Amino acid sequence: MAVRAVRGATQVEWDDRELILEAIAELVHAVLERNDLTTEEVVSVIFTATPDLRAEFPAYAARAAGISDVPMLCATEIDVPGAMPRVLRLLAHVETERSRHDLKHVYLRGAAALRTDLPK
Repeated sequence: MAVRAVRGATQVEWDDRELILEAIAELVHAVLERNDLTTEEVVSVIFTATPDLRAEFPAYAARAAGISDVPMLCATEIDVPGAMPRVLRLLAHVETERSRHDLKHVYLRGAAALRTDLPK
């Protein structure tokens, strides 16, 4: 079994704790569902948030959504001028037999504009 990485991102309307909780739950569940993964197959998750999001830790939001026994880390995204605001990203390391090509990266809400090359 190989360890692979799958990416995802979403955007929230403003820096609000409830919006972050909802968006991260939606994103984590979409990544798992679209890749036919269980939490047992998740090795770790790295979350980033753009500097304008400070109302809640994305890892806390994932734990509140039921992902309780996976190591997680939060970091601030690089503050690049002109970058899309209010974006939450994840990089999940998973154990899977699938090839890199078979994994489906998930970009939701406004963050879908970051990866127009991916199928919806």
